Amino acid sequence: QVQLVESGGGLVQPGGSLRLSCAASGIIFSIYTMGWYRQAPGKPRELVAGISSGGSPNYSDSVKGRFTISRDNAKNTVYLQMNSLKPEDTAVYYCNALNPQYLYWGQGTQVTVSS
Repeated sequence: QVQLVESGGGLVQPGGSLRLSCAASGIIFSIYTMGWYRQAPGKPRELVAGISSGGSPNYSDSVKGRFTISRDNAKNTVYLQMNSLKPEDTAVYYCNALNPQYLYWGQGTQVTVSS
């Protein structure tokens, strides 16, 4: 059974930082491209950052320079370090795992940026 479990969300003040984690099980983690997406109320889900099986990252323009995605294949975990958070970063954050045959999603973790 495939599971992606996100953690690390919460309430943070503008300018603060959070680190999200997504622990995967039931897949050969190292061969999957991993991604972080987010969905704010009333808006479509959008890509935040992705990291290939080889470790190459990509970012949306809205988070470039503030967020860092990384992966630890030994721990089957992908991370999203979020710095200089803004109120517009408030959303439910989801991780996914993608290869040419399969796509899996986690259940999401809430991030709220507010003073």
